[in-house]
Amino acid sequence: MGIWIDTDMGFDDIAAIMVAAHAGLAIDGVSLTFGNAPLDNVRCNAAGAASAFVWPFPIHVGRDAPVLGRLETATGILGETGIPTSGLSLPEAADTFQNDAFGALCSWLDKGEGERCILALGPLTNIAAIALARPDLAAKITDLTWMGGGVTTGNHTASAEFNAFADPEALAIVLAHDIPFRMVDLDLCRKVLCGPEDIAPIRAAGGRNAGLVADLLSGFVEIATSRGRPAMALYDAVAAVAFAYPDHVNWRAARIDVELAGGLTRGRTVVETRAGRAAFNAEYGVEIDAERAKNLILKTLQAEASW
Repeated sequence: MGIWIDTDMGFDDIAAIMVAAHAGLAIDGVSLTFGNAPLDNVRCNAAGAASAFVWPFPIHVGRDAPVLGRLETATGILGETGIPTSGLSLPEAADTFQNDAFGALCSWLDKGEGERCILALGPLTNIAAIALARPDLAAKITDLTWMGGGVTTGNHTASAEFNAFADPEALAIVLAHDIPFRMVDLDLCRKVLCGPEDIAPIRAAGGRNAGLVADLLSGFVEIATSRGRPAMALYDAVAAVAFAYPDHVNWRAARIDVELAGGLTRGRTVVETRAGRAAFNAEYGVEIDAERAKNLILKTLQAEASW
């Protein structure tokens, strides 16, 4: 099975890539999009992560702005780089990536027969570009698992989860093209939490990246603890678990739409599960084996910190 990861390269994106790799999935390529930070900073994060963790797969640069509307990033929460830390940061590394995510995705989708599975961890702008310009190739996507949306509430606004809010038109385009679509939303991700007590075993792993991984995880957890919460959801890494181990999740068929208008509701995902009320176009995760998912993620991070 060939897999592709589309990402805005924050810390939980990096953890998600690690989870996919440690699950034995062959990552054919990675495409970058704006989201956690502006695209230039996302590129820097990708270069630093590829250098620190010796990633063997190609990385391609994609879209730097949404289909419509102004650029929205998560730097208000994550800081200028999109990756908070309690100490060490990703190393500076040369960015040799090509601005060819669209062409690279098209080439990958056009490669003969076989499954073409995508794990999308940010705004869906790169995938929407394929759906609009090459619907014949979009039809070859056999599974698109997306971390985004919220069945009950949002996080970037009261109504909308960030990845949906950053480019709701892209989400609407993808949903309209009958791509097999699984949504790993805020509610599911918030069942898998990491607290300060989970950092010490990673720091103690003893490898050359132990301090780096621990400090990045600590900075990520501090997003929650600095706001009075005891633990932080592992968002994109949870989506990677759902992608690599779909049997760990209870999936439910639904009609998923996204609100494109309205100052207060733009980007809200509307999930209809009642049979006969709408033609279902997707699935979303209802329950996850939270303990198993957390252990998978933390063991992956510990393994990365041990060499």
